[in-house]
Amino acid sequence: MQTVTPSSKYEAVIGLEIHAQLATHSKLFCGDATDFGAAPNTQISPITMGHPGTLPKTNEKAVEYAITMGLACGCAIEKNNYFARKNYFYPDLPKGYQISQHTTPICVGGTVNIKTPAGVKSIQLNRIHLEEDAGKSIHDISDTATMIDLNRAGTPLIELVTEPCLHSAEEAFLFVTEIRKLVRWLGVCDGNMEEGSLRCDANISIRLQGEKKLGTRVEIKNLNSIRNIKKAIQYEIERLIEITETGGTIIQQTRSFDANNDTTFSIRDKEDANDYRYFPDPDLAPFHLTNESIEALRLKLPALPNELQIEWTKSFKLSDYDVEQLSENKEETAFFIQLTKLSTHYKSIANWILGPIRSYLNESSNSYEKLSLALPYIAALIEMVENNQLNFSVASNKILKEIIEQPQSPLTYAEQHNLLQSNSADEIEQWVNEVLAKHPDKVTEYKKGKKGLIGLFVGEVKKISQGKADPKLSTQLLEKKLAE
Repeated sequence: MQTVTPSSKYEAVIGLEIHAQLATHSKLFCGDATDFGAAPNTQISPITMGHPGTLPKTNEKAVEYAITMGLACGCAIEKNNYFARKNYFYPDLPKGYQISQHTTPICVGGTVNIKTPAGVKSIQLNRIHLEEDAGKSIHDISDTATMIDLNRAGTPLIELVTEPCLHSAEEAFLFVTEIRKLVRWLGVCDGNMEEGSLRCDANISIRLQGEKKLGTRVEIKNLNSIRNIKKAIQYEIERLIEITETGGTIIQQTRSFDANNDTTFSIRDKEDANDYRYFPDPDLAPFHLTNESIEALRLKLPALPNELQIEWTKSFKLSDYDVEQLSENKEETAFFIQLTKLSTHYKSIANWILGPIRSYLNESSNSYEKLSLALPYIAALIEMVENNQLNFSVASNKILKEIIEQPQSPLTYAEQHNLLQSNSADEIEQWVNEVLAKHPDKVTEYKKGKKGLIGLFVGEVKKISQGKADPKLSTQLLEKKLAE
């Protein structure tokens, strides 16, 4: 590939289409299940198969999920909706057409913010619409035939379409990351890209810097990991630049990504919208939304991560890193909020969640649901550390696990196991004297000016006292002794 970069001569222009499988129990137009991993062709029916005489019926929950996503993105909600038939012929499309929305997407406009190194950037949405999924063609089971699994056919999707306003693989990466976080937060999609619940198509073109007219675009289909989205787009930008720089002609086409060598390859010339011959589906009645029904869903919206980040920065004085981390996972966010109702040591709560509590969850494979049973005891443990009753290391390494797995008072446990921090000057002085006697060479070095050794002495006192010595008082007594 040429070393010419978009920033030096060309500008990349990228539009994304993200398909999110809605978290309904049944398909968009019938009662067939949508469970992942079922045996092939066991979640189908005459309606899924499009048999003559069958009539589809719209899944109300899927419509609600689409509206919820639109409201979260600031979209205008279309009140008068209908479905259209999108005609194309694939082995895994049993009806010979896909039911989608064409001229009346249920959600119009809207924005999603991403945080780039240059600051916050608003990505403009064109639309969010409802449609059904196709089946799945499997090419690696048989050497002589393509196998077809129609379980996924008819599964409800929302397709989120951006304007062509992204200009790098990194921006696309950040945007899809934000969308995955948002659909999980709202509960409208599980966001599991490895299961095909969230897939992305990328439309890419290049143009000279300052040019307004869009170049010939190519589309990369069915990118199913955020990392691959970034790799595929970056490769394609470089490929288009190389074609242009060497005097070639860019062909409008559909391509796929080969994750084995991080390249893209052509699969067909790109169709235009008129190739699909859209027309209203005669078997599905239009559906109409009222202001009241839309507002009812708006009232059910949870506080969104960006709203919480602003609130926590202002009210709790937390850093940007803390608020971003604490709003990544909805269950963790709820746990943090519950703890802030029991303690006002907000920074310490953040440190505990991002440190010892996350570590415990990773090691134990437990969930925040189990931790919620110990909420008052965890809050009490944090308070004891803040009040110098417990050393942080002792509290996090010796007590936290115990009060989670057998909910109990941390004070009672600490007393029973002789773990309370000592504030007795006499007791700590004995430990200090023991440490100084044990390290005469280090004492000499300290007195010759190597003041950084104070940390070693404090650590030794902590070790001898098994974490019971108050670090502040230990430091004061050590400095006093060493100055004699």
